[in-house]
Amino acid sequence: MQKAVNSPGLPSAAALRRWLAAALTQRAAITVRFVGNAEGRELNRAFRERDYATNVLSFGYGASGRPRVLAGDLVLCAPVLRREARAQGKALAAHVAHLTVHGALHLQGYDHQTPRAAARMEALEAKILARLGFPDPYAGDA
Repeated sequence: MQKAVNSPGLPSAAALRRWLAAALTQRAAITVRFVGNAEGRELNRAFRERDYATNVLSFGYGASGRPRVLAGDLVLCAPVLRREARAQGKALAAHVAHLTVHGALHLQGYDHQTPRAAARMEALEAKILARLGFPDPYAGDA
C-alpha cells in the first residue's frame, strides 16, 4: 500500500488485503496507491485520455510464474473517493471497499463495456461486498 496523499480515514493495509482477497480467485501481487487530484488526473489523462481525476484506475500486468500470480496496480484517488462517498451518502470505508473490489475484478478481466458485462460485474461486486459486510453499492440505482 502506498499513500502519496495525506488523507485521514483511509483504510489500513490489512483492510485492503482482506477486500482484495475476497475479490481474487488466484494468488496476486497488487499494489494499491492512494493519490491526490493532480496525480489522479495525470494518470487518467496519460492512460485513458480523460482530463480529470477518476476514482479508481487498474493497471494489469498479467499472470506469471508457477503457480501463476496475477500482478497489477490499483490507483485510488482519495479526494474523489471522499467526494463520491459524501455525495452518495455512503461511509468512506464502504466506498473504498467497493472500488477496491471493482479494481480487483478489472485486473482479472471483468469489464462493464456492455450492459450484460456490467450487470455481471455489478452482481459479483454486490455479492463480494455482502460477504464483507458492506451494503450493495448499486442499491437504489435505476
